Amino acid sequence: MTNRVRVRFAPSPTGPLHIGGVRTALFNYLFSKKQQGEFLLRIEDTNHNRFVPGTEEYIIESLEWLGISYDEGPGKEKEAGPYRQSERKNRYRAYAEKLIQSGAAYYAFDSQETLDQLRKEKESQGETFSYNWENRNRLSNSLVLSEQEVQKKLDLGAPFVIRFKSPENEQLILNDLIRGEIKVDSAILDDKILFKSDGMPTYHLANIVDDHLMKISHVIRGEEWLPSLPLHYLLYRAFGWEAPKFAHLPLILKPSGHGKLSKRDGDKLGFPVFPLEWKSESGEISSGYRENGYLPEAVINMLAFLGWNPGTEQELFSLEELIENFDLRKVNKSGAKFDPDKTKWFQNQYFQKLSTDEITIHFKEYLEKEKIDYTVDVHKIVILLKERATFISDLWEQGSFFFQTPSAYDQKAIDKTVKPETAAYLTRVKELIASVNEFSSENLSAVIKGWISEEKIGFGKVMMPLRLALVGEMKGPDVMDILSVLGKKESLKRIENLIDKIK
Repeated sequence: MTNRVRVRFAPSPTGPLHIGGVRTALFNYLFSKKQQGEFLLRIEDTNHNRFVPGTEEYIIESLEWLGISYDEGPGKEKEAGPYRQSERKNRYRAYAEKLIQSGAAYYAFDSQETLDQLRKEKESQGETFSYNWENRNRLSNSLVLSEQEVQKKLDLGAPFVIRFKSPENEQLILNDLIRGEIKVDSAILDDKILFKSDGMPTYHLANIVDDHLMKISHVIRGEEWLPSLPLHYLLYRAFGWEAPKFAHLPLILKPSGHGKLSKRDGDKLGFPVFPLEWKSESGEISSGYRENGYLPEAVINMLAFLGWNPGTEQELFSLEELIENFDLRKVNKSGAKFDPDKTKWFQNQYFQKLSTDEITIHFKEYLEKEKIDYTVDVHKIVILLKERATFISDLWEQGSFFFQTPSAYDQKAIDKTVKPETAAYLTRVKELIASVNEFSSENLSAVIKGWISEEKIGFGKVMMPLRLALVGEMKGPDVMDILSVLGKKESLKRIENLIDKIK
């Protein structure tokens, strides 16, 4: 162990990174940076059956996009590496054997058929089968068999696992930095498998060995690992190692507050649960926050408040401010309810902080991606629409008429605005627009509104059909601003189109 703070995020490469995992990575990152420590990424890929190609790259890209890059890990090798458990597998057997030699673990040769039968028998009695102190001395393992019998089985290549020997009757007193003191009766523990005959360790053994060798000082992980804490504590004790400090983060709950947030919830309610878009091997696409237009700063701020509270009224925190204010003692024990609307609120706050120039660049990229040609001034459009937007895509939804001449008109708007005199009014507006040389909002307003006032015409009788001509429906910013952006030629064409429609 070291006095220096070293934490790790240790995901399994079994699919896209859920935002619950991202929140775990974030809290590890914030804690380490607050303490001037190191943040490690370790890929726990000991389960070959569940390995999904591309996952490791996805995890790394997600962390980089969010700005919570690791100090050590794949591609950033240091003396604690390698950082993939599959590349460390040759060392785990020796540690498992060490536990056998000390009497803290044992070989178990029970067949799967035998274990299945024992489970069925217990189920028929309304009970659950556990391989533990109650029955291990009646099963096929090195606690029962002689040394010669055990060695013979090993020499013949008999299938085996190495199990941890849990204490029979001990009151374990554990400590969690978030939950405080936890008491566990060892009698309820089963003898977990640590090592399999295929040469691969289980999560429990590899996790403990790697955390020790990588000098991890604090293990900050999800609440789902809390049931493993007694075993991990006992493993550290069995090896004679100093255990790191543990902190188990609360679950992220569904918007209803009932149950753990899942991909299905996102699909059903229309929000992402992954940082980046993910395409499965079957072709199924799961949406991501990045592809949905969210800013990484907004996602980080949202995730920080899922389980942590600074104790003040402040809600907007930069990453630097989060580092400065983060404290594990302010992490809640109870689950944190995910709120899609609050997530959009964070996005809106950060979107509005972007400069007009930044938004213009992103909007031009959006238009290019969507293959939309334009001759209008995109910067001016952004100025007009920014305050009503939360995402870049909102600029298109609110202002697509700047790029496309209306091909149809909202029928309700026509019924409401088009009167017998409308065509004549629009014809006169056309003449006035044609007379304006400097095509600014101010000049257009002075000419058109000046005429309306002089003729004592109700403004709505002219301005509403004029908006309909330019936009196709009753939406958009100030009509004079729309005229200015569209330019004289396009504006006259659109007004003529509506006159023809009326006639």
